[in-house]
Amino acid sequence: MTDTYRHKGLRKRMVDALRQRGIQDEAVLAAIAAVPRHFFLDRAFEEHAYEDKPFPIGHDQTISQPFTVAYQSALLDIHAREKVLEIGTGSGYQAAILAVLGARVYTIERQEGLYFQAKSLLERMGFSTIKCFFGDGTKGLAQFAPYNKIIVTAGAPVVPESLRQQLAWPAGILVIPVGEEVQMMYKITRLSETEFREEVLDSFRFVPFLKGTQKQK
Repeated sequence: MTDTYRHKGLRKRMVDALRQRGIQDEAVLAAIAAVPRHFFLDRAFEEHAYEDKPFPIGHDQTISQPFTVAYQSALLDIHAREKVLEIGTGSGYQAAILAVLGARVYTIERQEGLYFQAKSLLERMGFSTIKCFFGDGTKGLAQFAPYNKIIVTAGAPVVPESLRQQLAWPAGILVIPVGEEVQMMYKITRLSETEFREEVLDSFRFVPFLKGTQKQK
């Protein structure tokens, strides 16, 4: 795995484009500038890694476009040492961004093939603060709850109650896209044991948030 001056230059250009699109969180932009996105893509897409586009990563899944990663990461408002649960490891790119922001990341993936792939890559890249799990993300990861922040990287028809209940309080934040064809980004803040504040923000398109697990063939 090599990260050349050219790659770094393309990343800087991508970060400048994200800033122009309205991403203002400088910590998030710095994290995106630091993580080589081309490591997380098939070699066939390496030339296009720093375009603001999603790409297939196998198993009918995609790596989110950089704007979406930056948008969700900024909503989470990560602080050092916070426990963050990511639902949908995918390529591992979003988990890497969260780790660079200082989070202790717990990430769960339902596709066994992607789980092994992402776990191996993140270990090779030296991300010791990321713990990867294979399982059903709709249930969260109750054994390590509560979490300061939870991020879902797939479009959910509704907000799973299990994820709400695994948020720390006060001030735990869940960022989740909700909807069928098109999703609205929800930011849910846990105010107390029983109270939550919901903010409905911009529209996005994600792969569906599915129950269960898919074993590697």
